[in-house]
Amino acid sequence: MTSAPNGQKIRSLATQIALMEAAENLFSDQGIHNVSAKDILREARQKNESALQYHFKNLQGLVRAIHRRRSQQTQDKRAELLTEKASATPKLTLRDLCELMVYPTFLLAKSDPQFRKYAAAFSHEIVLAEDSALIKVSQTGGGGESGVKLGHLLREALPHLDETTYRARMDLAVRMCSAAVGNHMQQKKPLKGAAAELFIDNLLDALEGLLSAKVKKRSRAE
Repeated sequence: MTSAPNGQKIRSLATQIALMEAAENLFSDQGIHNVSAKDILREARQKNESALQYHFKNLQGLVRAIHRRRSQQTQDKRAELLTEKASATPKLTLRDLCELMVYPTFLLAKSDPQFRKYAAAFSHEIVLAEDSALIKVSQTGGGGESGVKLGHLLREALPHLDETTYRARMDLAVRMCSAAVGNHMQQKKPLKGAAAELFIDNLLDALEGLLSAKVKKRSRAE
C-alpha cells in the first residue's frame, strides 16, 4: 500500500484541524450537546458533508481527537515547566506543585486563543465527572509522563493525608480547578493584566489551602 502524497497529507491534516477548531469554537459558545455535525461542517467551511465522518467517523470520534491533541500539548507544557522548576530548586514546594496543576492550561491559553476555546468548552466534563475526576482529568491533559510525575510529587508532599483522604482531596482540587479555569476563560480578557494575576494567585491559594489542610477526625475515612 503506497502512502498518500505529501500534499494530500497536508490537506487532510488541515481539514482535521479546521473541524476540530470549529467544534471547539461552537462547543465553548453553545455547549457540546447543542452542536450538530452539520453545525461544525458549516463553521469549518467544509462543503463536503462527509468530511467529518471521513476523518473522525462520528462526533464522538471528533471529540476524542480534540482531547488527544490538546492533552498532548498540556502534557508537553507541564513537562517543560517541571524541567524549569527542577533546575531552579532542589526540592519543589507544594506551591510549586499547585502551579504545575494550573499554569500549563493558563499559559497555553495565553499563547493560543484557540486553546482558550478548548478550556472553556470542556472544563465542565471534569467538574461533572460522575465517578473519579482524577480519571477524567488524566484523559484531558492530566496524564502522560509529566502528569504521572506530578502525581508522585504531590503524594510525597502530602504525607499527612492517608490514601483515601488524598484521593478525595485531589478529586476536589481538580474539580475546583476546572470549574474556576473554565469560568474564567469565558470572561473578557481573562489572560492579561491585574485581573488575570489576581485570578491565578487566588486559585493557587485555594488549591494550596485545600491540599495542605489538616485532617479532622470527623473527616477521616472510617
